[in-house]
Amino acid sequence: MAAVSIGIVDGKILLDLCYEEDSKADVDMNFVMTGSGKFIEVQGTAESAPFTKKQMERMAEIAHSGIKELLKAQKVIAALS
Repeated sequence: MAAVSIGIVDGKILLDLCYEEDSKADVDMNFVMTGSGKFIEVQGTAESAPFTKKQMERMAEIAHSGIKELLKAQKVIAALS
């Protein structure tokens, strides 16, 4: 399992927000997923502007891609241990 933060800042969807980006995000979401791509948790808030279904779906896609990369890194680290 792995987790990422994602948000909309200045109209752009960003993965793994740093503090500065997170503090000015219009939308802030967190995704936690299993290695097989199933959702464990999805949490999101429109901090200063609402978001569309299309934006939410795109954030989920980007989050899934980021989580897949984290899972690959976890496997590499586990293999080295």
